[in-house]
Amino acid sequence: MAAHDTSHLHAPIHDASGAVPISTAAELVGTTARMLRYREALGLLPRTQDSPTGRGHRHRRFTEEDLATIGAGLEMERELDIPPAALAFALRVLAEPELLVRVRRHGERLGRLSAAPARAMDFEKEKAMRLLHGSRPRPRL
Repeated sequence: MAAHDTSHLHAPIHDASGAVPISTAAELVGTTARMLRYREALGLLPRTQDSPTGRGHRHRRFTEEDLATIGAGLEMERELDIPPAALAFALRVLAEPELLVRVRRHGERLGRLSAAPARAMDFEKEKAMRLLHGSRPRPRL
């Protein structure tokens, strides 16, 4: 029986830039390639500028900086005892002001958050009214 050529099965662990394929990246951060793909779908992996390779497929490579970022996210999830989807939602809330307002209002209705202080808004409103009417500020008591 002739020996099979298996050299194609042993791709280099990293390329010239030091980037590693998803299987190696997963091993290095202590998870699976499937979980990294899931995390990517949730928006929890650093964005890539990689071009598609082969027949339009993108074979993502991970740099040391990518691995550090992924590791920090995994550590945060462990520390806070939250699933990846919860972290992804938290990032979405921070990135979308309208969603932040909706979540805040819900938290206020639940009694988990106190209403935002109105005093700063009152000051700004009073200032705007003074500017509109050209009047001097009234002394505060």
